[in-house]
Amino acid sequence: MSRRDPESGAERRFAARFGSAPAGVWSAPGRVNLIGEHTDYNDGFALPFAIGARVAVAAARRADGLLAVTSGQAGGGEITVARIADLAPRSVPGWAAYPAGVAWAMRAAGYPVGGVSLAVDASLHAGAGLSSSAALECAAGLAIAELHGCAVGRPELAVLARRAENEFVGAPTGIMDQLAVLLGRPGHALLLDCRSRAVVPVPFDPAAADLTLLVIDTRARHELTGGGYAARRLACEDAARELGVPALRDVADAGGLGGLGGSLLRRARHVVTEDRRVLRAVELLRAGRAAAIGPLLTASHVSLRDDFEVSWPEADAAVEAALGAGALGARMTGGGFGGSVIALAPADAAGSVRDAVTGRFARHGWPEPGITAVAPGPAAARAR
Repeated sequence: MSRRDPESGAERRFAARFGSAPAGVWSAPGRVNLIGEHTDYNDGFALPFAIGARVAVAAARRADGLLAVTSGQAGGGEITVARIADLAPRSVPGWAAYPAGVAWAMRAAGYPVGGVSLAVDASLHAGAGLSSSAALECAAGLAIAELHGCAVGRPELAVLARRAENEFVGAPTGIMDQLAVLLGRPGHALLLDCRSRAVVPVPFDPAAADLTLLVIDTRARHELTGGGYAARRLACEDAARELGVPALRDVADAGGLGGLGGSLLRRARHVVTEDRRVLRAVELLRAGRAAAIGPLLTASHVSLRDDFEVSWPEADAAVEAALGAGALGARMTGGGFGGSVIALAPADAAGSVRDAVTGRFARHGWPEPGITAVAPGPAAARAR
């Protein structure tokens, strides 16, 4: 994750590609999910927070009814153009589908979205499991809404951005990422009830507890439009149907899974136990015991690796190396099949954890991981 200024980058790109200054610049953060993976589409609980790395969108209205988008990170800097009135699921390829999908979802909801030019820049790496897609959707959504006078509340914009990702792009994700991006606040993780969409801030300030939370980008890219993620979601739906409950969130504990077997049992067991881990982590953070959540993070990783089977070799190696070097807990974060790991360590052990993970990757001959300390930051907003 780069520390450079994506807002200035987006502004410069807009001027270079569209020949004028933008009307404004909006930016949105990535997110780290502290705990609560693959629970959101099961109506469960999650505990994400916004981070400092961001996606920025410089934008201005157009009078010709076109959507024109360009990025400093994708598409070779070319401009992708589509007519707003003709937008339909799968009609825009590649990364440009995310902002186009938001424009489509807003129009489908009755908002008067017209032509717009968007230039994108980012300090948040795509494919790292830190929700660059939701950040792009939400930055674009805020820009489009303000430019066209659409009074869209943030919870509703989260719903529309999720619809864009599900139906327009074709990634069957839950709503956790969009809510975290739009509602994050410094010094807090967010307890999300993904059924009611209630969002409750929970104090989480690693530095104040003499802790460091490291994000380890394993450099193994992930793609949630692939079949593995969709297969896990279908398995959860099948398990809930066999158990006769609306969603796996309605199973009180793993003892209620006796009617399942094989892979359905393993998938459901992860979700049910993960919900319990989220709620226990919240109890500990509210009690000022941030260090005590470490074992919950590690238990989450073991469950994701063994029961949900969405981990990958670099993540397992990073978790093992981090724990061996003094981390209190570590786990993969994000949808899986590539991306990032988080490790919670005493502040004075953070350097040892970095060195151990980097050394383990070198011994495997893998690319050097990107390792960054993170803390909860602000939500998406207009930057200038």
